[in-house]
Amino acid sequence: MQTIDVKDARIPVLGYGTYGMARADMLRMLPAALKAGFRHIDTAQIYRNEGEVGEVVAASGIPRSEIFITTKVWVENYALRAFAASIDESLRKLRSDHIDLLLLHWPNDRLPLADQIGALNAVAKAGKVRHIGVSNFNKALMTQAIALSERPLVTNQFEYHPYLNQSDLIGATGHAGLAVTAYCGMAVGRVLSDPVLASTAARYGRSIAQIVLRWLIQQGGVVALSRTNNETRLAENLRVFDFELDAADMQAVHSLARPGSRIVDPRGLAPIWDETPGLL
Repeated sequence: MQTIDVKDARIPVLGYGTYGMARADMLRMLPAALKAGFRHIDTAQIYRNEGEVGEVVAASGIPRSEIFITTKVWVENYALRAFAASIDESLRKLRSDHIDLLLLHWPNDRLPLADQIGALNAVAKAGKVRHIGVSNFNKALMTQAIALSERPLVTNQFEYHPYLNQSDLIGATGHAGLAVTAYCGMAVGRVLSDPVLASTAARYGRSIAQIVLRWLIQQGGVVALSRTNNETRLAENLRVFDFELDAADMQAVHSLARPGSRIVDPRGLAPIWDETPGLL
């Protein structure tokens, strides 16, 4: 598994995402994902499956030091006391003495950002969290968060797939020295019926999922989260390090971006998104 080195963090470039997964699927798929070679698991307090992550990791026989766990604090837990208590609860569920990467899940303008970043730093100082970052932050909020943090932020996690041009935010994230963590890379399955991607996959002798994952990580500085409920696709999704897309095919995938392609935009949580000029 290749990694991205950001500040003092070494993040596996492919992660197994667990959003929306029920217990039965978690207990079936996570052991298979670890057996296939995944070493980065992405979860969150609001997913309500941290317990299953901890259960599977503890039973896997793989040293905890070899598995990178990302989780996210839910917005209702951002106040300092609630924040610390929620991290203790996450650690209990994860059956771990530390979290590898902890993110603020969404912006929350009901509480000063300085307090939110201060709480992130506090749990890191306490040794409960190794690395910190943000999720679903636009450029302005990310810039503020970086300036407010004593410890380096290592990633901004946000929606990114072939239909959503995020070049403005990606550029700002990379310029600030953070990795991009891309979720929803398969655009909720939309990519799987795309004729351009199907043609590209046929020419490379690969699956469409492999083409999209390769496109994501080949950009550099991008961690790609993938999720499947099909055990046979796990190993396939990991086989993206033995080929490269040529420049024309990289551009062809980029060219699939269209206005109005954002999928995740919850009212009351989402910030004012950065839009790439020309794709308003």
